[in-house]
Amino acid sequence: WIYISPHLDDAVLSAGGLIYDQVRAGIRVETWTLVCGFPPEADPSPFAQVLHFQWGFASAEETVRLRRAEDARAAARVGAQTVHFDGFPDCIYRRGADGEPLYPLDVFVDPHPAEAGLPAKMTAALLSRLASNDVLVCPLGIGGHADHILVRRAVEGLNRPLWYYADVPYVLNRPEALTPLVRAARPKVRQVSSAGLSAWVEGIAAYASQMSTLFESPEKMQEMVETYGREGLRLWKFE
Repeated sequence: WIYISPHLDDAVLSAGGLIYDQVRAGIRVETWTLVCGFPPEADPSPFAQVLHFQWGFASAEETVRLRRAEDARAAARVGAQTVHFDGFPDCIYRRGADGEPLYPLDVFVDPHPAEAGLPAKMTAALLSRLASNDVLVCPLGIGGHADHILVRRAVEGLNRPLWYYADVPYVLNRPEALTPLVRAARPKVRQVSSAGLSAWVEGIAAYASQMSTLFESPEKMQEMVETYGREGLRLWKFE
């Protein structure tokens, strides 16, 4: 099984408990993070610098390097192998042909028109590594993050059967946003063991730099994830 992760946390955030249980059952699980490339040497935008400060990092290079290390620790806690793609920096670092930031103020926006061809490049990168019998799990794109939308388009460009996961924490903060995205899909509930829930919480805790941004505190994260996962994790398939 391969969980496609837009950023260096999304797969474990959204499905860490299920991943743990799958690995315990003898299934090989990998998380493939697409949007985690090292950005060019250009100075980061003021918006990116604010985020660096919030996360406790001094530079774009340090941000990517240490967040990759966080992701490796989180994946190890739930038993998954990690694949980090180069070539696709986070949207906060991407610039247009004129050198101006494409996302200068916000990331929860529609993808910039200048990036209409980006999903096809991501699709090609995925194709170069996929095997015919790999089971793929794709983000639904709840929350409307530009990178999540682009990654979903890229995965759908593979034209192969897909499962979809709900993007955590966005589905927890805005559960009503899920309904229109899955109206035409068939859900399958997969129970998560108590050990899986614990590993899920511990895996997310490895993303220390992102905790205050995503959940306010580790305690709040544990409460939200345990409440969400206790009834099982839903994956969706479109017929």
